[in-house]
Amino acid sequence: MIDLHTHSTHSDGLLQPAALVERAAARGVKVLALTDHDETAGLAEARARAAELGIVFVNGVEISATWDGHSVHVVGLNVDPGNPDLAAGLEWLRAGRRRRAESIAAELDKVGIGGSLEGALAHAANPALLGRTHFARYLVERGYASDVAAVFRRYLVAGKPGYVPHQWADLEQAVGWITAAGGIAVLAHPGRYRLDEAKRDALFAAFKQAGGLGVEVVTGSHHADQYPLYARCAQRFGLLASCGSDFHGPEEGRRELGALPQLPAGCTPVWTRW
Repeated sequence: MIDLHTHSTHSDGLLQPAALVERAAARGVKVLALTDHDETAGLAEARARAAELGIVFVNGVEISATWDGHSVHVVGLNVDPGNPDLAAGLEWLRAGRRRRAESIAAELDKVGIGGSLEGALAHAANPALLGRTHFARYLVERGYASDVAAVFRRYLVAGKPGYVPHQWADLEQAVGWITAAGGIAVLAHPGRYRLDEAKRDALFAAFKQAGGLGVEVVTGSHHADQYPLYARCAQRFGLLASCGSDFHGPEEGRRELGALPQLPAGCTPVWTRW
């Protein structure tokens, strides 16, 4: 019962850090990482509650990066949140998020969806981490879609209303900040990126060259038939295997906390490094 990818209200999750830990404990999770988007402010609260409940807690973060024109995410595990390189990099990313949010609102205005910036902010406990998920929750609230997953089929993605391309950190920067903070850089949910086989292999090679050490093999963002595929990729590129639900909140997303199968045979788990 190891879950190394979760989110709280400090980014786009629905539960406060302590409540997230409590839910994980109730579901039998023994090792938990909080990996909020471009933010580490929730780690202290989560760690304190985990200590009270006897859960092994791992400091984490999920960093937004751009590689070859594609948005990708890099999870950092066992990071030092006080590291100045990591802290400065995350602050820079948060400033960019606000600018993108204003652009998303302007694009939604063009198709007659008004008030989206204020509406998204109402769903964001941390205004500095305003993201597409907050806009998606506002669109559900207004009746434009039945749930968040439906929003991302009709809005906020390439070719659809509300989409705004954005330049995040370079892949090398994201991995570098994590490494500088003493952490392990893990390529998050590679099955979510719309890449053909050649592009996928190029991403893995670039990530490895940048100093990346792991990849999420079992994740709430992957289907079961993708687990062996990314297990083989991990083995080919000499990467450690990680697992995480990518939990954002009850009834939102594919996986509950800890509701993950074991890693496929032949994988070297990322937690063997600590």
